[in-house]
Amino acid sequence: MARRQNTPPAEDFTENIVDIDVTSEMEGSFLEYAYSVIYSRALPDARDGLKPVQRRILYMMSDMGLRPDRGHVKSARVVGEVMGKLHPHGDAAIYDAMVRMAQDFALRLPLIDGHGNFGSLDDGPAAPRYTEARLAAPALSLTDHLDEDVVDFVPNYDNQLQQPEVLPAAFPNLLVNGATGIAVGMATNMAPHNLVEVIAAARHLIANPDAGLDELMKFVPGPDLPTGGRIVGLSGIRDAYATGRGSFKTRAKVEVEQLSARRTGLVVTELPYMVGPEKVIEKIKDAVTSKKLQGISDIVDLTDRNHGLRLVIELKNGFNPKAVLQQLYKHSPMEDSFGINNVTLVDGQPQTLGLVDLLRVYVDHRLSVVRRRTAFRLGRKKDRLHLVEGLLIAIVDIDEVIQIIRSSDEAAAARERLMAIYDLTEIQANYILELRLRQLTKYSRIELEKEQEELRREIAELEAILNSDQRLRELVSAELEEISTKYGTPRRTVLLESEAVAPTVAAPAGKAAKAAPLALEIPDDPCWAVLTTSGQIARTANRDPLAEGGQRIKHDIFRSVVATTARGEIGAVTSAGRMLRIQVLDMPVLPPSSGLPNLAGGVPAKEFITLAKGESLVGFAPLDAVLAVGTARGVVKRVSPDYPLNREDWEIISLKDKDSVAGISVAGDDADLVFVTAQAQLLRFPASTVRPQGRTAGGMAGIKLPEDDSVIFFGAVGAQDPEAVVVTIAGSSEALPGTAAGTAKVTPFAEYPQKGRATGGVRAHRFLRGEDLLTLAWAGHGPAKAASAAGVARALPNEHGRRDGSGIPLNQAVDAVGPSQG
Repeated sequence: MARRQNTPPAEDFTENIVDIDVTSEMEGSFLEYAYSVIYSRALPDARDGLKPVQRRILYMMSDMGLRPDRGHVKSARVVGEVMGKLHPHGDAAIYDAMVRMAQDFALRLPLIDGHGNFGSLDDGPAAPRYTEARLAAPALSLTDHLDEDVVDFVPNYDNQLQQPEVLPAAFPNLLVNGATGIAVGMATNMAPHNLVEVIAAARHLIANPDAGLDELMKFVPGPDLPTGGRIVGLSGIRDAYATGRGSFKTRAKVEVEQLSARRTGLVVTELPYMVGPEKVIEKIKDAVTSKKLQGISDIVDLTDRNHGLRLVIELKNGFNPKAVLQQLYKHSPMEDSFGINNVTLVDGQPQTLGLVDLLRVYVDHRLSVVRRRTAFRLGRKKDRLHLVEGLLIAIVDIDEVIQIIRSSDEAAAARERLMAIYDLTEIQANYILELRLRQLTKYSRIELEKEQEELRREIAELEAILNSDQRLRELVSAELEEISTKYGTPRRTVLLESEAVAPTVAAPAGKAAKAAPLALEIPDDPCWAVLTTSGQIARTANRDPLAEGGQRIKHDIFRSVVATTARGEIGAVTSAGRMLRIQVLDMPVLPPSSGLPNLAGGVPAKEFITLAKGESLVGFAPLDAVLAVGTARGVVKRVSPDYPLNREDWEIISLKDKDSVAGISVAGDDADLVFVTAQAQLLRFPASTVRPQGRTAGGMAGIKLPEDDSVIFFGAVGAQDPEAVVVTIAGSSEALPGTAAGTAKVTPFAEYPQKGRATGGVRAHRFLRGEDLLTLAWAGHGPAKAASAAGVARALPNEHGRRDGSGIPLNQAVDAVGPSQG
């Protein structure tokens, strides 16, 4: 019996088999995969700061009409549209990218307005079928003018549709919102920044194309994280801005509060970037259990939607809150590191860019966008002008035009006759043939002539922009300024150059000493602690900027300037008669060329000082000098500097009911103490007549006051200072604040005679009609300087008035007066 042959001949199995080298095949396939991940998935484009999936989401939502003034739609619908038309990957990746763009704790300027549960720092979002979304207002600035040929379009994954290669991006999204992504063999991690600061740097680069890093860092001193917090150490930031790689430490914002009569606690109101409260609580509990943390009795999460983050860490009695806080920074995520790695796509190639290059790539992109938009609009205007000119020709001889059209057998013949008789182009002739009769009225002709004139003007403007690089740059800069004004917000993250640490522990004999912490390597150089009238505090890098003849810091007014050292301590005196201890090292550094309140890195005093309701900060004072204190009821006291060493705040004067501290000043025996009252009485007497007292004393009578009078200024002035002046500003008690500027007078201090303590003094200002009190007064080393509450400079009279003379009318209201320098 013959065997059936069911298999083909052996040669059929080998004819389609190709021998290849496995190593070469793997290398080629891996390179293709790596390129796809790098270019099409993981890294953002340096021009618009978006990954492909983010760009496709925003473009599709814009194409769907999901504008901020319209209703939300299901997130699943957006995900489906993006996946079906533009993005050849799974729905999970699309929704994850969409969620991140809606999270205000992840992006400094969210691009999607989410409705529903879009997750938190500790929990993920709800499924896309449960959430809704639409574009946020800033996202419109990224997608505007896509219909004006501002960017190139490329085919989608199946060549059926077109999508933008890059978005127009009216603001530097990459720097503002940052980016994170892991590619093959490389990764990116970019920190968010403040929109106002980044745009200011971009505008400076537009005006000064050769600007360097130092110039741009005056505008962008460091990242501005969405969750606030504090950045400690700025050297790593500068490295990142210079090379594209660096790191910095972020810390939680913590305040020491009295939780009860016998309990003190640490209250956390801001956490490091992308650190959630549940993670912090878990790590703290683990560290307490393992004995790494001591002094903590409980931790409670009081976070809610109305008050935001609030973690209360209750401390055991007898433990120093600052020591416990240092442990928390070491053993919990309350201190975290952020590694900057600015890897981004430039012309399709991954590059590591510093701040200057990032801004330059964006500026070049924006110049290209505006140039293309201008050229597109110019073409449209010229096309319309061409039609209007042809229409005007037809309207002038409309009867003949109608006769030509009616006598023609077909449209082609009418078109040829119109072109031949009136010297029209084919486009103009076609447009005339398509006209409606109502467009041929006399009124329409007037409108067309106006339109023709307007079109010619607009064409001239557009051509001027295209023909002038300067005009183009000015237009881009103006548009950036508009975005900054519209969407800019104040800085949230405080920048601190250094931190306070414990001293180095000495090593036993024969063993190597332990390395000193970084903060101990910072020299204890002399510096100035500064408090301004706008409520900002800072310290100088050294004393040179305020030294006589040296470079001076520009600002409206300094309220207090205290000579100290970088690692020293000063006191802050409040209106309630309290003095609080402040570590100078915790203050931000004031650059010599900067000024407040536009200080790069300066912070409000409330960031460092906790005040009770109705309590205000009066000024700074050294802890080793005799301090003079004057109250609103005319009490004076010189305080001996015997302050407690183990307390953070204490009383320096015992105030009576309804009394408050009006002013403080360092006062040696050779100074004169000065009171100025609302009723324009000035008393000057030697400080030596007031003996120094202990902290709990209530002081003694300084100036004799009527019942309806009160002290508005108190301070110490050099008795022999030839440059000392007195400034008085009068007004009406019935006038609303800011409605009347009043009158001002500047008088040499020497014109006011010394009087005895506890007397009524002499008249310092004669009131004019409508004036009944002094709204402001100041005495000190001249020349004096005035400013508004917002820190805007105001002019004072140049000439000196008599001691008891009237003032000169002011053009603008003055809210603060002080020395022109510290």
